[in-house]
Amino acid sequence: MQLRQNNLRKLPRRCFDVLVVGGGINGASAAAALSGKGARVALIDKGDFAGSTSMHSSNLVWGGIKYMESGDFALVRKLCRSRNHLIRSYPSSVQEIRFLTTINRGFRHHPLVPWAGTWLYWLMGNAFTRRPHYLRPAALHVREPIIDIGSAVGGFEYSDAYLHDNDARFVFNFVRAALDFGTVAANYVEYLESRREEGVWITRARDAMTGDTFEIRSRVLINAAGPWVDQLNQRAGQRTDHHHVFSKGIHLIVPRLTDSRRVLAFFADDGRLFFVIPMGPRTCIGTTDTRVESPEVEATEADIRFVLDNINKRLALPKPLEASDIIATRCGVRPLAVKPSGGGERDFLNLSRKHAIDLDRQRAHLSIFGGKLTDCLNVGEEVVEAVRGLGIEVPYPRQRWYGEPDASVREAFLHQARLMELDAMTADHASEPLSQRLWRRYGSQAFEMLEAIRQDERQAEVLIEGTEYLRVELEQARRREMVTRLEDFLRRRSKVSLVVSEAAIRRSPGLQEACDILFGDQASERLEEYLQGASPEPREKRVEEGG
Repeated sequence: MQLRQNNLRKLPRRCFDVLVVGGGINGASAAAALSGKGARVALIDKGDFAGSTSMHSSNLVWGGIKYMESGDFALVRKLCRSRNHLIRSYPSSVQEIRFLTTINRGFRHHPLVPWAGTWLYWLMGNAFTRRPHYLRPAALHVREPIIDIGSAVGGFEYSDAYLHDNDARFVFNFVRAALDFGTVAANYVEYLESRREEGVWITRARDAMTGDTFEIRSRVLINAAGPWVDQLNQRAGQRTDHHHVFSKGIHLIVPRLTDSRRVLAFFADDGRLFFVIPMGPRTCIGTTDTRVESPEVEATEADIRFVLDNINKRLALPKPLEASDIIATRCGVRPLAVKPSGGGERDFLNLSRKHAIDLDRQRAHLSIFGGKLTDCLNVGEEVVEAVRGLGIEVPYPRQRWYGEPDASVREAFLHQARLMELDAMTADHASEPLSQRLWRRYGSQAFEMLEAIRQDERQAEVLIEGTEYLRVELEQARRREMVTRLEDFLRRRSKVSLVVSEAAIRRSPGLQEACDILFGDQASERLEEYLQGASPEPREKRVEEGG
């Protein structure tokens, strides 16, 4: 909490080059890129970082093979290159994974047609991944016995990438990088309104934890509020070329269905791609694609039934999945960038997920629409160029602002871990060796964790039963990760609440100690808040818009 309090004190005291409103993937990458190249940046979010769309994805980093059918080849080419760049830049986090796609009778194309498409897809991606293969039904069954091949006429295997951890953690690491570069960031700070005076934006904001209001001054204002971009633009008096339409998607987390480390892909009853995705000890299945009018959504019984029905039709499971098998549900909206006439002229399921940046040069205002995890590095670079065009000095334009530490640093860490036999301390139920996980999640900061474990081996103990998270990781989160509510840690800094049922978390004897480490004197208050499942109301009336 100390990091957040320090930053809250700094926000009204300075005039920043740029204020970024919204800490999802677009805002996080923009802040990291700008501050990494030397700009003075502030970042606020009305809730926790990655607290909306960016924590409800399929955890896939892919080139958009679905856009091949709609002819968006330029977008596919761009996303494939972005995917490749992320794999190279984050080899521990973004990893190639095989997709096994089944084509059933009645599909709109013969299976050789999409298989040919995978070859074109592979070539458009510079043949960076393993080659695709055509598979007859029997070969599908050999590769993955749980696939029901009774209606299958063929299939194919190709490669894309996925996030080994979860999406919210990946996004937070951009926020953490921005903090390391000097960004003054704070979560649970709501955007209220802004005005422009004498070449400076004055933004009124509110601490959602206390109700206190204050002003932030910046030369440039970036609206990266995800699904709430349009709402914020109305408050700022901004007119833009683009606006958002919303697609609701849900995923269900269930016990692990197969030990194979591959994504199973099908075409659901509505024609869209439907996935079975590995998630450590669990499996993630989905998604839906339902047009909605508002960013505030929840998973309905119909949504859940759609996912369960589709998966039970396509897998030969010993027992069909039921609602009682669901460990957790992910539900959010995809904000899709369209122009005023663009929402109804094209099949909604085929609307592009590409991003768009609308720039008001006269008022020094940027709005970021749409976007995908795959394209985050491009968003960061494009925002830097746009801000430079507004006259903001960027002292280090060639500075690299993203990526893992180089291989020599990683080898030094793994060498130290081997010397202290760290992997021997890995929990029996863990999905990977402890040294790999600590490096992937914390990079060079993991050296401090090794030292803490050397001094006290209790720091390597799993604290919350059924998870892989250590006491030393809670200490790290307290110091460096701006955990403000318990849900921030359980759902976004980690994936505890995705792989462990809420009932099991509540029963865990380590939950109280976790709160003690994270929140100190406020531990009881934060634990009670979590157990009641409600956020405390600040002294003022809550304002329900983006930030």
